[in-house]
Amino acid sequence: MVTKGNVFDPNCPTRVILDRLGDKWTVLVVLVLRGGPRRFTELRDGIGQVAPKVLTQTLRRMERDGLLTREVYPEIPPRVVYTLTPMGASLIDPISVLTEWAETNLPAITKAQEHYDAVS
Repeated sequence: MVTKGNVFDPNCPTRVILDRLGDKWTVLVVLVLRGGPRRFTELRDGIGQVAPKVLTQTLRRMERDGLLTREVYPEIPPRVVYTLTPMGASLIDPISVLTEWAETNLPAITKAQEHYDAVS
């Protein structure tokens, strides 16, 4: 049985999890899926500007991590639907808070960057 991780231990797998959760594509997938199950093209269109290969890799990692499920319907062509698991859904609130923070602070961050670039 795995015990609770320690992010300050360089060998702890928690760092891999944080890396995954800090990935912009993972964040955007969670935000799109908070509205309910989506097909691949709906995810791609909802995220925008993501290569199909990158989205596929992100979805596979998230499925492996237990954050979403992939359901294939035996139709022609096959229909594939992605849904957040309860663990994946538990990310909605923290990610929404971070997203709101980023959107709210964008003007101040942009101003700080311009100031830094001007004096550097």
